[in-house]
Amino acid sequence: MAVGSVLVTGGTGYIGSFTTLALLEAGYEVVIIDNLFNSSEEVISRIELITGKRPKYYTCDVTDGPKLDSIFDKHPEIDSVIHFAALKAVGESGEKPLDYYHVNVYGSLTLLKSMQKHNVTNIVFSSSATVYGDATRFPNMIPIPEDCPLGPTNPYGSTKFTVEMMITDHINAERANAKKAGKSGEQFNAGLLRYFNPAGSHPSGIMGEDPQGVPYNLLPLLAQVAVGKREKLLVFGDDYSSKDGTAIRDYIHILDLSAGHVLALDYLRSKHPGVRAWNLGTGKGSTVYEMIAAFSKAVGRDLPYEVAPRRAGDVLNLTANAARAEKELGWTPKHTLEEACADLWRWTEGNPQGYRQSPPEEYVSKLKGKK
Repeated sequence: MAVGSVLVTGGTGYIGSFTTLALLEAGYEVVIIDNLFNSSEEVISRIELITGKRPKYYTCDVTDGPKLDSIFDKHPEIDSVIHFAALKAVGESGEKPLDYYHVNVYGSLTLLKSMQKHNVTNIVFSSSATVYGDATRFPNMIPIPEDCPLGPTNPYGSTKFTVEMMITDHINAERANAKKAGKSGEQFNAGLLRYFNPAGSHPSGIMGEDPQGVPYNLLPLLAQVAVGKREKLLVFGDDYSSKDGTAIRDYIHILDLSAGHVLALDYLRSKHPGVRAWNLGTGKGSTVYEMIAAFSKAVGRDLPYEVAPRRAGDVLNLTANAARAEKELGWTPKHTLEEACADLWRWTEGNPQGYRQSPPEEYVSKLKGKK
């Protein structure tokens, strides 16, 4: 008997696919929707290869209300949603803000309306540390706790902040309306997961991050430099007030991050907290130069880089205080930065074409041998 049934929006993307994997391993049934804008349906076969289970999949844009309604109609067993579907590049969001508001905000509104229609009452939202903006503007806010005042500095962060507010207002209203009708309303719950910088791949080398086009994140860019797809890494700014002048970020292994989603969903379903925000991060900040050194070590050679001007909207330090997640969810990161770099390199070296190629036979044999 399944623990529950979850709709995962954006479930073929990097974090969505790994969370689907973790949900299946935890005994949940999963229905994925994705428009494949920045992902590949092939990942579903890789999930099946690792877990022996194949999630149901529908090609669907999160802004398409009628299609969402039809999927909920087909799957009345769905009792929760984990919502990843979004555009996600900070830099690009400054160039195309309306696209980001359309997909991230209007898409979330469309999803919430469809959930309401079909009495689906739990949502875990993939938010972001960017909702905090520059936390160094306040004293004693690094590492960043959940009660740090929110103040995004770029359109991407603003869309995540807006959706957090919308979900909060919606859940609070549903609870209040239920109480007016003489019911508890405790079935309405939301987890806002603010995470820092996901990194790494599946240790098997079968699954990883496969950005289509130009990646916007540091590690995937470094990986492209390592396989020769890119001549060098651009380091945006070396004049920050850090120990080496480069920006500080908190890198968290994708397996730890996906485990956090399952624990958050379990918490909503068992504890009924209403709306709760949790940071997911390691609490350890690494500068860009430290990350270049760590990944170069995994690759076995120094990777070339060049300093470029700072990007608009970038901040000095995004490091998590994840004490609340540890206390309430029992969540702690188990994987090191070195493991994240080694796993990413195994995936990149073995799958230079990402999901547009078959996984290396030796990886598949090794995986089957472990079962």
